[in-house]
Formats: sequence, C-alpha cells, structure tokens
Amino acid sequence: MTFADKTVLITGANRGLGSAMLAEALERGARRVYAGTRVPLTHPDARVVPVTLDVTDAGHIRAAAEEIDELDVLVNNAGIALPEALGDDDALERHFAVNCFGLVAVTQAFLPALKRSRGRIVNVLSLSGVAAMPLQPTYSMSKAAAFSMTQSLRMLLAGEVGVHAVLLGPTDTDMTRGFDIPKAAPQEVARRVFDGVEKGEEDLFPDPLSSSTTAGWDGGPTKALERHMATYLPQGGDRD
Repeated sequence: MTFADKTVLITGANRGLGSAMLAEALERGARRVYAGTRVPLTHPDARVVPVTLDVTDAGHIRAAAEEIDELDVLVNNAGIALPEALGDDDALERHFAVNCFGLVAVTQAFLPALKRSRGRIVNVLSLSGVAAMPLQPTYSMSKAAAFSMTQSLRMLLAGEVGVHAVLLGPTDTDMTRGFDIPKAAPQEVARRVFDGVEKGEEDLFPDPLSSSTTAGWDGGPTKALERHMATYLPQGGDRD
C-alpha cells in the first residue's frame, strides 16, 4: 500500500503530530486529505478538506461520515493528556471520552467506507498504554484501553481492513511541553509512521524511545497472546 492517490482522514489535524501527518500525506501524493479539527482550519493546498470534528460530539461524527463517503485511510490521532493525580475523576472521564470512546466512535462511523476500499486504520496510541506512566495514571488507562480495542479490531477486521497501532514515545508537541525529557520531532515521527503503514507493519514504534523497546516484540508474549486470542474467532464465519 502507498498513500499516493489515496483519500485520508486525520483527526486532530490542526497541530503537533496531526499537522505533521497531514503534511506527510500530501508529500506522499494523497489525492485528498480530510483534516478533522475542533476549530476552523485553512490550508493552502486544495487537496486538504477541513472537517469540523470533535471526536466526543456524536453530531460532528455523524455529519463527517455523511460528508466523506470514500475513505482509504483513517488516522485516529486526536488525543488529550491532562494534568492529573490519582483519584481525579474528571481527568479519568475526559481522557476516556477523547482517547478511547472518541476513537471507537469515529472508527465505527467510517468502517463501512473503509471496508469498501479495503483500507487502513491507524490508531495513534502511546507507550503509556503498554507500561503506565505513573504521573499520568488515567491517561495511561485510556491509552491501554485504546490499545486493547486496536488489537480487537485487528483480529475482527482481518482480511478486510488493516489496523495499525502507533506506540508513541515522547514527541515534541504541546502535549509534552511540561516534560523536560528528550523528544522526537513530529515530522520525523510522521515519516516513520507512514513508512510503517506502507510496509504493512502492525505495531509501529516511530521514535527513539519506542524503537528501543522493539527487540523481541514480534516474538514476545504480547504478540503471542494476541495471535492466540485470534484463534477463538469463528473460521470463515460472520465476525460482526
């Protein structure tokens, strides 16, 4: 698969990694890039179509799905990371609303179009969903849930839609501004993500920290259990 002449929807496309992915899709020859944002967006490239899309708003999602009837690649990039402490119920609810429930709602809305095109779903997740960041407990919980959903989608949609998990480490965006740690450039992360999608890699580790954890991943217990769980699916039956 290549992005050339493809139709792509990127949520959270107005800044940070989402903006870098938008630019990368254009660089690779995408025919049309729908830029999903909560605030109005203008872009000089005529291939970019702004779409008002708050992933927590059912009306926005429904309207976007009605507008976009052809889609090859869905990039679920929208996410939040709030200051929090253990026991912060508001942070828990908001993190799950965007990082997990929003991802699920957008994916469900565009599944018919993606099945028609035999397309791809790219979920931007986090290493915190594999091993929790203790200073961000509910953020980590929401990303772990989103990773679990990504694995489920991969098994349920096998042979129809490709599903990719981006296990992201520290990236130089607004979300990590308060952390004095080494960070990857969004443009480099976007390039590595798109490279991995084009190669058909299931789990993508696009920055220095995440890539340092990949040794033994494909033969490790997480992937082994994922493949084992897939054996419980009916063979040749209806998975819906």
